[in-house]
Amino acid sequence: MPDHVHDDLRVAVVGAGIMGGDHVRRLTHRVSGARVVSVVEPDADRAARAVADAPGARARGSLPEALARDDVDAVVVASPGPFHEETLLVCLEAGLPTLCEKPLTPDSHGARRVMDAEQKGARPLIQVGFMRRYDAEYRELHALVTSGDAGALLALHCAHRNCSTPPGYVESMMITDSVVHEIDAVAWLAGEPVTAVEVKKPRRNGRAPQGLHEPQLVLLTTASGVLADVEINVNSGIGYQVTTDAVLESAVASIGRTAGITQWRDGRMVTAEHTTYTTRFQAAYDAEVQQWADATRRGVVDGPTTWDGYRAAAVCVAALEAQATGRRVEVEYIDRPAFYAATDGAA
Repeated sequence: MPDHVHDDLRVAVVGAGIMGGDHVRRLTHRVSGARVVSVVEPDADRAARAVADAPGARARGSLPEALARDDVDAVVVASPGPFHEETLLVCLEAGLPTLCEKPLTPDSHGARRVMDAEQKGARPLIQVGFMRRYDAEYRELHALVTSGDAGALLALHCAHRNCSTPPGYVESMMITDSVVHEIDAVAWLAGEPVTAVEVKKPRRNGRAPQGLHEPQLVLLTTASGVLADVEINVNSGIGYQVTTDAVLESAVASIGRTAGITQWRDGRMVTAEHTTYTTRFQAAYDAEVQQWADATRRGVVDGPTTWDGYRAAAVCVAALEAQATGRRVEVEYIDRPAFYAATDGAA
C-alpha cells in the first residue's frame, strides 16, 4: 500500500457478477471515503455494466493489468471462490489491503498457502467477508451471548433457505457456498471453534434438480459442546431466509424473521419475503465495507482475518467428508499463528 493514501481509498473490485456489481454500487453510492478506480472482469458486458455504475472507473481484464495502469490502494475480491487464492497472492505481493468475499479459498490447503504468504509481511492485510458479523440482529445476539446475562449458550437452531439453485449447482456447494456462513457465525457466537461435523439427509425435495439431494441438516459441535443444527434448503421456493434461534440457560433468542408490513386481506395473511442475499443483508454489507474502508485507512484489519477464513475452510473440508460418508467427522486445525494473535477477528 502506498505510504500516502489518497483522500479517497482507491479500490479495485475483482469480479463483476452479482456480488461484485453490488459492491461497485455500494462503494460508489453508500460508502464514504472510498471510490472504485478499477473493475477487473474478463466478461466485457459485465465489466461495462459495472463501470457504468462507477464514474471514472476503468474496466481491466486482470488484476496485474489494473495494478500496472491504475493507482490502487486496496482491493475487493468478489470473484468465484476457486479464483480467490491466485488473486489474493497477487494482492499480498503488492502489499494491498484486501476484502475477500467468502470463502477465503475452497479448501484449507489453499487457505494455509495464503496465510503463509501473508505472514511474510509486517501485518495482516486480508479481511474475509463474513458479513453476518455486521448484521444488527446477529450483533445483538452476539452481545447477549457474550454478556452472560441469560447464562451459557447451549444450542443453536439455524435455517438457510434459498428459493432455487442456478444451473451447474452441485451438492458440495451447499457447504462451501452457503453453510460456510453458519460455520463462521456459530464459532463467532459461541466464542470457540467447531470441532466436529455431521450431515443428515432427510427425504429429498422433489423440486431439487436431478442429482441434488436436499434439504440437508448439518450438525456442528463446538469445543465446549454447543450443538448447532443447520437446515440447508436451497430449492425451498419460498424466497431467501436466514434465521437463528439460540437456546441459552435462561432464555431463547430468535433472529432473522422477516421484517416489514404484514397484511390480512381476502382471508389470508400476506407478508413479503426476501428473494436474494443482496437485499436480506444489504445493511450488513454496507456496514462491513464501510468499516473495512475506515480500518484500511488506519492501517489495520479489525474484522474476520485470514485465520478465520482458514478455520471455516477446515470445517468445510470435514463437512464435505461428512456429507459424502454420513459419518461424524472431527475437524483438524493447525495451531493459530502468533501473527494473527493481535486480533480476535471481531466485527
